[in-house]
Amino acid sequence: MDRFLTADDLEKALRQDVMDGLTGEPKTLPAKWFYDERGSALFEDITRLPEYYPTRAERAILAERAPEIAIATRVDTLLELGAGSGEKTRILLDALGGTLSDYVPVDVSGDFLIAAADQIAHDYPALTVRAVVADYEQHLDLLPTGGKRLIAFLGGTIGNMLPAQRIHFLQGLRETMAPGDTLLFGADLIKEEDRLVRAYDDSFGVTAEFNRNVLRVINSRLGGDFVAEAYEHVAVWDAQNEWVEMRLRSAADQTVRIEALDLTVRFAEGEEMRTEISSKFREERLRAELGAAALTLDRCWTDAAGDFALVLAGPAA
Repeated sequence: MDRFLTADDLEKALRQDVMDGLTGEPKTLPAKWFYDERGSALFEDITRLPEYYPTRAERAILAERAPEIAIATRVDTLLELGAGSGEKTRILLDALGGTLSDYVPVDVSGDFLIAAADQIAHDYPALTVRAVVADYEQHLDLLPTGGKRLIAFLGGTIGNMLPAQRIHFLQGLRETMAPGDTLLFGADLIKEEDRLVRAYDDSFGVTAEFNRNVLRVINSRLGGDFVAEAYEHVAVWDAQNEWVEMRLRSAADQTVRIEALDLTVRFAEGEEMRTEISSKFREERLRAELGAAALTLDRCWTDAAGDFALVLAGPAA
């Protein structure tokens, strides 16, 4: 295992993000801090909700198109950004088995990554598994190169970046790619506003708990005294930017103290704090953003309902 990110690095990043976000106007918090052990479990619950279609749609595309991806790429290395549990990865590993020799899962959570990588190594004994603890937004230039790589970025996570941030990320990724390397990523597509919002505001309240979990993370790791239940979950469709925005709305005038930052923050009743964006795409936008990063969209597969896309892209000629 390679480690480019330590627990101290994560703590410093959390401190900086919380300080910047809670002293900004309007207030924001990055979505990546939802994911402690409880947050990860809540997200797994979300993926099984009837309203939340992206995970099922992406898995369906992978199941149908993985053999085609294998033929189109013929890679010997699968590098996966934000690897997580590797559930959907196995569909790719099975399809790529004819040429694949190396699997490189990349994630920020070292303990979780080790467990998942060990299981993959056990189940695929012919595969060399090299786990990398890293933040893919900061450490792209440190990730393993060599061989013919398929870089997988699944789950629609690319939509959680702001547009300028997304293009910068794609440009950084392009700089690491050699001829023959390809990028495979998931992207949620534009659809009816009602369906989009319901995917982030389910009837069981699981997403609301997931959203409020960022406050519990701050409480436990930075000595905050947020009362999570005093913030209402909000999900709205921003038609101009074509993204769903998750927010937390203060139910009353309240003051929060964060001891580790020596920071006192005041919230007015009704004040909203953005915690996540989830951009939705049209194919022309995907082509334009890839083009801005010197990448070319080669294939764009969708599920039967046209809800979600799996995109295969390569370096522009």
